Amino acid sequence: MKALHGAWGVPNVLGPLGEVAPEFKEMVRDFAFGEIYARPGLELKTRQMVTVAALAAMGNDGVEFKAHVHGAMNLGWTREELVEALMQIAIYAGFPAAIHALLAAKEVFEERESKGKHEGTKRRRTTKRKTR
Repeated sequence: MKALHGAWGVPNVLGPLGEVAPEFKEMVRDFAFGEIYARPGLELKTRQMVTVAALAAMGNDGVEFKAHVHGAMNLGWTREELVEALMQIAIYAGFPAAIHALLAAKEVFEERESKGKHEGTKRRRTTKRKTR
């Protein structure tokens, strides 16, 4: 979870869930990240793009989608790659799903750009140091 959501102030999707249903929060965390994301066969970066594409195809452009766009970028997907993947959604899930996903992704790009101008340089150096 740290590699995926540990940087850039990714929206905390599970935190508020813990206030209303703490056991469910644990179930989601344990199953999604302890079972599915931890499986062999796909690297984490690829799993994250699949997640972004699936959420976009379902029309989910809210906080969970945005958190996963942040996560994809934290794992090395570029803005251009994400835009191309989200445009691809239009063929199979329809133009409205692709439009909503692209507009939500745009908000993430702008947020990261804004944070990058103010504090991202220091944060990026710290992240790089930890991965070496």
